[in-house]
This record gives sequence, structure tokens and C-alpha cells, in this order.
Amino acid sequence: MATTTTESRQYSGVALQDMDDSGLVAAHLSGDPVAFSELYDRYRDKLVHFIARKTGDRDRAEDLVQEAFIRVTRHLHRFDQSKKFSTWVYTICSNLAKNELRNRSRSPLVLFQRLTTHWEPEHQPLQFPDSSLRPDDLYRKRHLQQLVEETVAQLPEHHRLVFKLREMEGKSYEEIAEITGVNLGTVKSRLHRARTSFAERIEPLLN
Repeated sequence: MATTTTESRQYSGVALQDMDDSGLVAAHLSGDPVAFSELYDRYRDKLVHFIARKTGDRDRAEDLVQEAFIRVTRHLHRFDQSKKFSTWVYTICSNLAKNELRNRSRSPLVLFQRLTTHWEPEHQPLQFPDSSLRPDDLYRKRHLQQLVEETVAQLPEHHRLVFKLREMEGKSYEEIAEITGVNLGTVKSRLHRARTSFAERIEPLLN
């Protein structure tokens, strides 16, 4: 039976803050009124940071974490307790972040923010999805594509090649090294310079 005091929150005689995730899940499903709050407190900041890194928007990340835990409360009774809770909740947050990026309007400013904050090995290539068939959305998409293509065309040839392969085609570093015939270190060095040059060139056009 769960017991709650102002000094220590306990379940079956064990302080909730000392329990592992599976114990907190079990406590919550057994009716403990504060076990879920302990899970939330344990993961909230980590998940906000996780989503913010993917979306570049901390305020929106906080909203998405709230949404993630709403989903957790709805489906926790079906959660396989032999699995890790952390893996499950991170998967939920990852899917929400992907949906956010998919549904977000692809304005040039959003693109630039993404380019300058999320150059990481696992990021996805630049995409220009049709979010709708409205004329203004189609115009924005075409304008953005043209802006990016014109800016990339201004890069030196060896920088332009690695930039296109990585940022526009989503090739891995290893694939780029094989295609270009240079070593991995050179690929990373050229890509870093290409990204920096691209950002410097396109930033004035987005203001």
C-alpha cells in the first residue's frame, strides 16, 4: 500500500525517489497518486533537451514533452513492463519531434535555424515537402528551393559536392568518402567549411 508524507513519498516502504523506473510504473499502476509525478520529474528536463536539439525550439519542446506524458498516461496500462520505460518514452518523444518537423512550415528562417544548430551525424537531409497545395505554400517552397540551390552553386566545387551529398542527399560520411575518393577526415573538414560558407552566404538573404 502506498504511503505519502510531506517528507518522503513511499511505495511499499520504499521512497519513490529511490525506486527505479519499473518500480515507479508498477506503483502508478497500483494506484499511487504521486508515482507518475516522480517519473515526470525524472525525465522532463532530459526530454525537453532531447526534443529541443531535434527541433531547435525549446518552447515547443516543452509543449511536446507535455503531450508525450499525456500519451504515457493514456497507454501506460498497456506498457510491457519487461521493457525499459526510458526507451519507450524517448521513442514517443522522437516520433513527436519528427512529426513536428514534418508539419512545420518550411520558411527560410526555420531552415537557416535548423542548418546552423543541427549539423549532427544523425540529422536528415534538407527536405521541401508539400505541406499543402495552397499557392502561397507552393510559392514559399519553390522560393526556398531556389534560394538554397543558388547558394549551394556559389560554393567551391569540392565543398559543393560534399554539401550536396550530405545535406541534400543524406549520404553518410563513409559513403561520401567512397564517392569522392578522399579520407574521412577530409570529408568532415570540407563539410564543416562548406556548411560555414553556406550559412554565411544565405543568412543575409533570409533577413
